[in-house]
Amino acid sequence: MKADTAQQILDVAEDLVRKRGYSAFSYADISEQVGIRKASIHYHFYSKEELTKALVNRYRDTALQTLNRFEQTTSDLREQLVQFCRLYRHGLDQEQMCLCGILSAEIAILPEPVQRELGHFFVAMEAWLTKVLKRGCETGYLKLRTSPEQEAAFLMATLQGVQLMARTSDDSEATFDRIMNPLLAAMMIHGTPC
Repeated sequence: MKADTAQQILDVAEDLVRKRGYSAFSYADISEQVGIRKASIHYHFYSKEELTKALVNRYRDTALQTLNRFEQTTSDLREQLVQFCRLYRHGLDQEQMCLCGILSAEIAILPEPVQRELGHFFVAMEAWLTKVLKRGCETGYLKLRTSPEQEAAFLMATLQGVQLMARTSDDSEATFDRIMNPLLAAMMIHGTPC
């Protein structure tokens, strides 16, 4: 039961942060949605810092599991790259931003431990992208303008930025596709991104 409550708290907190940001959610918001007292939240997560750090850790772990699943289900490096980008597009369907992207927008007010965890998330995502881009170049499936490391950083920054832009448009998915599809198509030697 305790683990279920902690999971519910994390689920609600993640939804709130991805929609509103760090400074716009409170234990009162979580308490109301989960149907428990604020003191019960403090039992599981002593502080907002501890809760947010747990959120970032869980988000990173889930992302890495998803990326691992991509690698297990297809050896097509182009498809792995497209699936990675679709993770960001999918968040827009639910009016959500990347958890770590939206938290990074508030970096100046985040506690140091949370800032470090955000850094770990982006390092892990860039490392995975670098690996895919490097293999894509080596096998001749992808063409890059710069090094795989630079392209991975560029792609991460672009995905974070395009989520922001898309979120402000009337048709967020069309905006996302308008920006990302040509970028992915330019990297692909065989086939198209979607």
